[in-house]
Amino acid sequence: MALKFDEQKLAGLTSFDDILLKEYGEKGSPRRNELDAKSKAWYYAEILRDERKRQNITQKSLAERIGIKREYLSNLERGETDMQLSTFIRIAEALGLRFSLVVG
Repeated sequence: MALKFDEQKLAGLTSFDDILLKEYGEKGSPRRNELDAKSKAWYYAEILRDERKRQNITQKSLAERIGIKREYLSNLERGETDMQLSTFIRIAEALGLRFSLVVG
C-alpha cells in the first residue's frame, strides 16, 4: 500500500524539464539558448577553476602568466562574465590541460 502512496506523490511532482520549459521556453528558443550557453560557460569555468586549485595556483599567479587581471579571472571563475575561446585556451594551456573538439 505504501508503494502506491509513493507513486501518487511522485506523479504529482514537477520534472526539471517542465520547470525549464516554463521558465525558459522550448529548446531552440532564444531564451533557452542563452541559458544553455551560460550553463556551458559556467561548467567550463568550473573545470578550469578546479584544476587551478588542484595545482595550488593562485588566481593572481595564473592571471599574470596569461596576461589578464586577477579580477577578470575571478569573474570568469564565478560565471559572472563570458569567456572568449582564446582566453579559455590560454588558461587551459597555462594549466597544462588539453581539450579535443568532437564533431558529430
